[in-house]
Amino acid sequence: MQAQQSTVDPSEIAKFEAMAAEWWDPNGKFKPLHMLNPCRLDYITGQIAGEFDRDLTTAEPFAGLRVLDIGCGGGLLSEPMARLGAEVVGADAAEGNLPVARIHAEQSGLEIDYRHTTAEAMAEAGETFDVVLNMEVVEHVADPLAYLTATRQLLKPGGLEICSTINRNPKSYAMAIFGAEVVMRWLPRGTHEWSKFITPDELFDLLRQAGLSPVDRKGFVFNPLLWRWSISDRDLSVNYVTASINS
Repeated sequence: MQAQQSTVDPSEIAKFEAMAAEWWDPNGKFKPLHMLNPCRLDYITGQIAGEFDRDLTTAEPFAGLRVLDIGCGGGLLSEPMARLGAEVVGADAAEGNLPVARIHAEQSGLEIDYRHTTAEAMAEAGETFDVVLNMEVVEHVADPLAYLTATRQLLKPGGLEICSTINRNPKSYAMAIFGAEVVMRWLPRGTHEWSKFITPDELFDLLRQAGLSPVDRKGFVFNPLLWRWSISDRDLSVNYVTASINS
């Protein structure tokens, strides 16, 4: 079998390795993710529970499910999935993130398999999962279609992929780049490239080309007056999330 070429963009990896130590600081460079995380988790847990008929009121509703958090960073999503009973693999191409993730998981009493690897390498090794969490990664890779094809290969038949990213339009530039990086200084300048942002229709098309069946999309909307995020059925103008099935 011919080895799959990695879609990792070294310049993108370097950006996140430089910020690795701040992953669990709610007021640090990853403040936007800490603020967004409850909203992301509401969507993720709801989609997983619906697809696999799980009761979220039980102690470990995701017991028996194998979950991959690709681009796991410091583990902001891996840890909640482990607490909900899933067997979690957290993978990241930025090696500097993983010591932070491992130490925090150990301090939290959680067993999470953190790996310095890529989606392509795991697919080539024959790894499979019930759920792939692919959150805020696709806008940082060199070849989105090749990357999404690798994440689809990692899913078992009937498996669920949750993929979130940022829309590409003037509003997303104003909020995700100028607002977050220049005005609020939540992120270092250059963290995002507007040209790499992907519209919802483009992402649905890429997911289909990768062999997935998109079944849902929602917006993550920030309210500056209430200073909080919410899920929207209609507003996908900046941050948004999709759910797809490997059918």
